[in-house]
Amino acid sequence: MHYVIRELQENEKSLLNDFLYEAIYVPDGTALPSKDIIYKPELQVYVSDFGEEKDDNCLVTEVDGRVVGAVWVRIINDYGHVDDRTPSFAISLYPDYRGLGIGTKMMKEMLTLLINKGYEKVSLSVQKANYAYKMYLKVGFEIVGENEGEYIMVHYF
Repeated sequence: MHYVIRELQENEKSLLNDFLYEAIYVPDGTALPSKDIIYKPELQVYVSDFGEEKDDNCLVTEVDGRVVGAVWVRIINDYGHVDDRTPSFAISLYPDYRGLGIGTKMMKEMLTLLINKGYEKVSLSVQKANYAYKMYLKVGFEIVGENEGEYIMVHYF
């Protein structure tokens, strides 16, 4: 499958709400939450007014002229927050594009972008039951903390 990873364009920022919803981990056998869930303040912190801060960075994946995935970072006080200099990492793909290596490639592109911008590390939070945590380990994230249901992970540059 041919795809292009590129920077998010100004007119595409509203897509981040879709990808925020897609990023919500739903265990097998569990009903999908209502799409309204993304408007909770603890989730809107990931996308609200995106692009207005210098630490907001987003890459998208495009297939046949359609954006099918996004990886974005910003410095926020979220579940994976480690300090006020470390961006928090979010990534998602539409279901038909998962398991094809696109997510890994998107992550590597974002890590390279962050290195080039001089960041020392990036963090994220992932539920322990989410298979994606293995992908994070493969690209160099380390588990630095955990609670009952989640790992806090950091990638150091």
